[in-house]
Amino acid sequence: MHGSSRLPELGVRGGGWVAGQFVLLLAIALSALVEVGWPKGARTPMQAVGLCVMAAGLALLAAGAVGLGSSLTPFPRPRERGRLEVGGIYARARHPIYGGAILLAAGWSLLFATPLGGALTLVLLAFFELKARREEHWLVERYPEYEAYRARTRKRFLPYLL
Repeated sequence: MHGSSRLPELGVRGGGWVAGQFVLLLAIALSALVEVGWPKGARTPMQAVGLCVMAAGLALLAAGAVGLGSSLTPFPRPRERGRLEVGGIYARARHPIYGGAILLAAGWSLLFATPLGGALTLVLLAFFELKARREEHWLVERYPEYEAYRARTRKRFLPYLL
């Protein structure tokens, strides 16, 4: 991962990545307006699954945010005075906040039975994959020990899964 990243910076701190993420999350939220509904008998169980997935996403997002503490930033470029977090939830996944957002979007799509939301959640996953690659390039520049951390923390978004 040495040298320059092929992915655009989209601003000094990566603000364009944040804007793109916001647009995708808003589109997923609005997808509930085109709810198709679950078949009879499946609505309650699927909504329960959706709520559980959303709760897991919120927990993962919160654990990631708390773990970063004062290093937390919405931008992919790390803070000047930030520190590299490798413990807690970050020992299991390198970008748990992105993983939490993905689970929240997936749960929302299940809750409101919106295939559009499901499709947009897959787009969000691909978007976070690219954003994380751009971010990791900056993390390697800022923290030389990031390479070793990445080698031992294989999951990118969801502990034990993804």
